[in-house]
Order: sequence, then structure tokens, then C-alpha cells
Amino acid sequence: MHLASFIYPPVGNHGAWRMKESRPEMDLDINAHVEAARLAEAAKMDTIFYADTMAIKRSNNLHRGDTYGGVQPDAMALEPPTLLAALAMVTKHIGLAATASTTYNEPFNIARRFATLDHISRGRAGWNLVTSQNDNEAANFRAGDHMDHADRYERAAEFFEVVSKLWDTWDAGAVTRDKESGVYFDISKMHFADHHGKHFDVRGPLNIDTPPQGYPVIFQAGSSGVGKELAARTADVVFTAQNDIAAALTFRKDLNQLLAKYGRKPGDLKVLVGFGPTVGDTEQSAHALAQRMQDLIPDDQAISALLHISGGLDLRQFPLDGPLPDLPPANTAKGRQDLVVALAKRDNLTLRQVAKRWADGQGHLMKVGTPEQVADMMEEWVNAGACDGFVVKYSHFPGGVYDFMQGVIPELQRRGSFRTEYEGKTLRDHLGLQRRGRNA
Repeated sequence: MHLASFIYPPVGNHGAWRMKESRPEMDLDINAHVEAARLAEAAKMDTIFYADTMAIKRSNNLHRGDTYGGVQPDAMALEPPTLLAALAMVTKHIGLAATASTTYNEPFNIARRFATLDHISRGRAGWNLVTSQNDNEAANFRAGDHMDHADRYERAAEFFEVVSKLWDTWDAGAVTRDKESGVYFDISKMHFADHHGKHFDVRGPLNIDTPPQGYPVIFQAGSSGVGKELAARTADVVFTAQNDIAAALTFRKDLNQLLAKYGRKPGDLKVLVGFGPTVGDTEQSAHALAQRMQDLIPDDQAISALLHISGGLDLRQFPLDGPLPDLPPANTAKGRQDLVVALAKRDNLTLRQVAKRWADGQGHLMKVGTPEQVADMMEEWVNAGACDGFVVKYSHFPGGVYDFMQGVIPELQRRGSFRTEYEGKTLRDHLGLQRRGRNA
């Protein structure tokens, strides 16, 4: 199976940072990130993975004077591509993947940024192509409201088209640096993007040679209908939130049907499910840790976090021990809203329980147990064909990271379900993906 180490500073569980043994200062501490990266590489994981957001969550509300729930503990973090460039210098094998939004960036900057990371790391870069689901970002970049969901995805599809044209600027062997002739690069092997579309007008060329992988590995994290369409069209890896095998199998079937539309095969697109394990030496100790972290999540902070996908409905007006009310359609994370609604109905959860679950795992698959029990679940999903592996999101640092990497991964390796050594040099090698681009 394939495994990505999802570093989400300072915690995955919104209460875990309050534990005495947690190190929440890892959000801005480069040494902590180096430690986590080296642990993941020692465990032979495919890649480390960083999410990104360009605004403090609910800052729109804070700006209006609504301080309910305070500021979420994941409010600040180092800028991921910059951080990954630093981590490239202290690692040799593991992939380096990060989110960069197509909603509030420009294609030329992103093409150059991730080509640079791919060169620095010698072929280990990955770009998580997403639209901004955080509607607080709009005020930091443009006048007016957050872009509509459909418009964001339309822009994202064109954004990738421009980026891929820029990565295809140079034919193989174009950069000669020939001292004898005085020719630095062969102009006949240079291509202009000359893109003229609805959202972008970009000439090019890109002022950096073709990335070592052709294209850095393209991740896509979106599970709505248009998200699946974008993944089938552009991505090498889908990072999805699924917590039911049957639903995950349906999701994958939908993706495979869409792949054919774009002349691609099922093996061209890997599916990694977001996964939050809580690991203990015994089942009892694992459940005790999970409960301890849940108890440290304040009710108002949990409800505040859930407002992100409430569709504008003020959940504070409803009794915490009543059912989750019907939610209007969201203009943020539509797929995640659908998942949470389905989870609430399936497990008959109260509003308080839904909010706590969201503040714990943000709708991802969760498992509490021993290393053997966690490994059992992971194998069950992969063997069923529901996914190719997992993006592992830890409850806290350092404990949650060490518990998984030094408990679960050795168990998977013992069973022959996970590699014991790296066999390739690039992130595409690790994931079993073909090179993409003009020079493929």
C-alpha cells in the first residue's frame, strides 16, 4: 500500500494540543518538521504531505466582532512549499507534497514554484491541486465574496492547463550550456504557452528547465462531482475523505468511469483515503487516549469548526444534544458536507457528537486500537479495492506520529503489506506512476 504522512500543525485533533506531552509549538518550529520528516523517511513512507490555507479560519467572523469559539488551534503554519524546500535538504528519498490553491494563486507562480521544488529535491515534488474551500481567504486577495463552487472548479481546470503548458516549455536537451559555441540553450527547443482563455492570458515560457519528473506528482483533494471530474482530468493521486468501504468503492468506480472520458486508465490514478489512527499498546489504552483528546475539545470550538461546512446555518441556535439540523448547500467543501451529513445519519449522532467528530478528524476515516487492529483495518480497505493506501493524519506531535510510525508501520512491514526499502528515486517511482509531460 502507499502511505503519505500528513503533517497538520499543530494537531489533527483540536483537543490534543492541550495535552502535557504535545508540542503545539511545532507549527512554526523547523526542527520539529525536520524530526517528523526524518521519521517518515525512516519508516519508508511514500511522501510527506502538507495542507495549506491562506487565512485564519473564521477570520470573517472575528473581523465582525464574533469571537465565538475563539481561534482554531490550526490557525498558523509555515508556508508549505518554502518549508518543503528546506526539508528537501535533510531528506534523500521521501516525497515532498503540498497544497497550493488555484483560486488565489497565479499559474506562472505555481508552475515555477513546484518546478523549483522538483529540481531541488531531484524529483520528489508533489502539488495538491485544490480550489479554496476556506471562504475567509477571499478578503485577503480580492474584493467581493468567495468565488462560487462551480466557478472555482472551472478556473482550476484552466489553471492546470496553463501550468502544464508552462512545464512543457522545454524539449529534452534544450538547455545546453555549451561553452565552446556560446549557446546557453537551443531556442528551437523552447515553446511559448500562448494561452488565451476565460480566466488566464499567459504567454510564457517558464524560466526554469523541465521538472525532473516531467510534471511533479499531481494530487487532487475534492470528492464532489466536479472534484472527481477535475481529478480524472488532471491528477495522479486523489486524496479523499471516505469512512465507509461501500461508499469508497462507489467513489472509485465513479473515478474510473470518468478516467475513460479523458483517455486514461484506472492505474493512472491512485486513491489515498484520509485516515486518523489513535494507537495504543492495548485497545483499552488507545480508547482512553482517544477519549482524553475528545474531552479536551471545548464545545464552542467544536461547533465553531463545524460552521465551516454548515452552509451558512448558525448551528449555535440548535440544542447540542439534538440532531444535526438540515444544512443548506455549502459554497465551501461540498463533498465534506455530504460526508458529515451521511455520517450523522448513519451513526445517529447528536449535534455535539458531530461537531466533536469533525474537530477530531474533519470527516476522515478513524480507527482506535492496537497496531495490529489498525493494520487490520488498513489491509481490509486496500484488499477490498477501496483505495491504494492512506494519507495518515496524526492526532498530535510527537506522540501520535511516533505511535503510528514505530507501531503500525513495522506491523504492516511484517505482514508484507508495506515496503521495507525504497526502490526508486522519485515520488513517481514510489507511487508506481509514469512520467508525464512533453518529455515523457
